[in-house]
Amino acid sequence: MAESSRITARDGMRADARRNREHVLVAARAVFAEHGIDAPMATVARRAGVGVATLYRHFPTRDALVRDAFAQQMETCARALTEALAAPDPWQGFQQLIETVCALQREERGFPAAFLAAFPETAAEHAQSRQRAERGFTTLVRRAQASGALRSDFHPSDLAVALLAHGGLVTALPDDGAASRRLVAYLLQSFRTDPTNKPLPPPAALTLRSLPIATESPQGQRPSRA
Repeated sequence: MAESSRITARDGMRADARRNREHVLVAARAVFAEHGIDAPMATVARRAGVGVATLYRHFPTRDALVRDAFAQQMETCARALTEALAAPDPWQGFQQLIETVCALQREERGFPAAFLAAFPETAAEHAQSRQRAERGFTTLVRRAQASGALRSDFHPSDLAVALLAHGGLVTALPDDGAASRRLVAYLLQSFRTDPTNKPLPPPAALTLRSLPIATESPQGQRPSRA
């Protein structure tokens, strides 16, 4: 049995090392959801059942851990935007994108802060990804408005407002999927074109990059980065 744990995969990683790595990633997502992405690395190690040295062997920096913990969610967002832009019906693409992003926000509560984080090691690459997302979403909004389905006064910054509203609900009711889905349905209905709609106030001065998503612990204290 001990010998089998040394069997290496094609990428050269031993089976036991791969298990430790996966345990750390699962623990990191749980800890980041509870305490924010600034939660102590030691807390993640304890949750994963590994030593701090083992954690740092796999993830030399916090940024590396955050990026890898939410890599799949990042890919899901990028794929959802690509599919939305390719949808024959711009409104259906818009709706599916909002539902996907809000589902990620509900299921992976640490993900929004990870998406907005500034990673020193890959700052330029991460900034370009966010800029592409903003440009793609703006294109999607214009197409949905041109189709007549999305209200003409919807502004791309309204996505940030919607995510803040939904994020507040998810924080208050983390296990209430029904409330989350109902709020998203309300939001989508409010975005639809309706001749009886009154004009909205001016849009908020928000972008995805400036979205004020807190990364503090529930007690309001920023955790130690030890």
